[in-house]
Amino acid sequence: MAGSPTARRRRLSIELKKLREKSALTCAQVGEALDWSGSKVNRMETGSGRVQPSDIDALCRFYGTSDELREFLKSLARQAKTRGWWQVHGAGVPEWFNIYIGLEQDASTLRQYQCELLPGLMQTEAYAGELHKTGAHMSAEDIDRAVRVRMERQEMLTRPDAPDSWFIVNEAALRNVIGDRALMREQLERIVSSAELASVTLQVLSFDSGTYPVTGSFTMLGFPAQEDPDLVYRDGITDAVYLEGEHHVREYTRAFDGLRAAALSPQRSVQLIKSVLKEYAR
Repeated sequence: MAGSPTARRRRLSIELKKLREKSALTCAQVGEALDWSGSKVNRMETGSGRVQPSDIDALCRFYGTSDELREFLKSLARQAKTRGWWQVHGAGVPEWFNIYIGLEQDASTLRQYQCELLPGLMQTEAYAGELHKTGAHMSAEDIDRAVRVRMERQEMLTRPDAPDSWFIVNEAALRNVIGDRALMREQLERIVSSAELASVTLQVLSFDSGTYPVTGSFTMLGFPAQEDPDLVYRDGITDAVYLEGEHHVREYTRAFDGLRAAALSPQRSVQLIKSVLKEYAR
């Protein structure tokens, strides 16, 4: 079973939807049979509403599930209410990003393309701090909390069960000076050391890479359980989009493969980063 509250909530939603679809019923029909609204059933299946163990009891009786499945779903519902370590930082982490962190914690594979900024899982405190200062109207305390969460997230790359992580970074992100040249020198040194981790593969999409899929930045997460489908994550200034359909995942996988083919090899990528690093040292 996935470990984070977010992943448990997602798994619960998936299982409840599967039960309804197996019964060939609509949310409205299930709601009417249980004297609920159809929107309540929909919220339970999309993870946008709390699911009480008593709700699980009612649904399982209606669907005629086994006792074992009922207890498993009730356990998911209870554990989905717990708070993740990142949620104690309040306004430093927006709600829509809380969801992503919870899913990231349980991912077994991570595929990310960054076209403007360097990957959050490889950022220094100084680099992350500069981004938060200019990217939103946040108090100094909330900026500090947001940076601490980002630093703690980076520990996942060195865990014994670290996800297989593949990063593709546009050369523009290497040359986009955040803060000052000294800060960027320290940041690129961090990138080089991160690329040496056993769980990490890093490629740079150089300016002379030629034609490649134009997508904007995105992240693909894969999970160890077959019941937990892969998803694509894209974020903006005030919200994020989670794409879970097979079509979306297939097309983004195809785009990532195209980017990977166009990018420099991991070895040549590190060489390019080191050459840019020397430029910052002048």
